[in-house]
Amino acid sequence: MRWIWIDKFIEFESGKRAVAIKNISLAEEHLHDHFPGFPVMPASLIIEAMAQTGGILVGEAKDYSEKVILAKITRATFHDLALPGDQLKLEASVENIADEAATIKGTVYCNDRVLGEIQMMFSHIDQNMGGLEFPEENFVFNEQFMSMLKIYRPDTSSNHT
Repeated sequence: MRWIWIDKFIEFESGKRAVAIKNISLAEEHLHDHFPGFPVMPASLIIEAMAQTGGILVGEAKDYSEKVILAKITRATFHDLALPGDQLKLEASVENIADEAATIKGTVYCNDRVLGEIQMMFSHIDQNMGGLEFPEENFVFNEQFMSMLKIYRPDTSSNHT
C-alpha cells in the first residue's frame, strides 16, 4: 500500500514552489490510536506530508527522471497540534537543486496559522557518490504514482493554479 498524505496541490511552480492541502479526518485510523481519547495528527505524518510535497516538487523539476528519496530532516519545529477537522496547507520551497541532491524549506499552516517549519534534504540516488547501484526502473515515480499525481496536481498548462 502506498500512503498518500496530501489531498491535492493548489499551487505548483516548477522547480520553485508547491502548495498542497491535507485535510485531517477522524476517519483516519491512525488518529484513534495515537492518543486514545485525544486524537491528534502525529508530527511524523505531517513531516511525511511535507516530504511528499517537496519530493514531488524536486522530482518534477527534473521531469521525474531521477529517483528522489528523503535523505535527511534538517529541522522540524512544531508550535501546535493538528486535530480532526483541521486543514493543513503545506508550502514547500526549493532552496537548492543539484545533480546529487536538493534542499527544501517547508512551512505548514493549520487553519491559516503557522503550525510548523520543516527543512529537508532529498537525494537523487542514481547520482549518489557511494557507487551503489539501484534498479533501472523508477520505483519512486512509477506508473501507478504518476497516474495518481494527475489527480492531485492542478492544471498548469495555462499557467494558472
